[in-house]
Amino acid sequence: MKMIVLTLAASITLIAAGTASAQEALAKSSGCLNCHAVDTKKMGPSFKDTAAKYKGKADAEAKLVTEISTGKGHPAVKASPDDVKSLVKWVLSL
Repeated sequence: MKMIVLTLAASITLIAAGTASAQEALAKSSGCLNCHAVDTKKMGPSFKDTAAKYKGKADAEAKLVTEISTGKGHPAVKASPDDVKSLVKWVLSL
């Protein structure tokens, strides 16, 4: 029984790591990592700092998607609207 629980926990960890890796790859291909990094400030704030700033705010996702998509206070992005939503969800989860 313990082996099943450990295997399940390991599988969940690998899936989460794979998802994060895929999101980071999407951020790179969309040009986000030109100005941002996950945990350090570059030209723009780190993704972790952004997540901390918006933590607990119900409108955070919608606000960030709008700002990024419309270019208000943020340069134009190469990502599709669905990718922008996905990336914002990932950033806010950090």
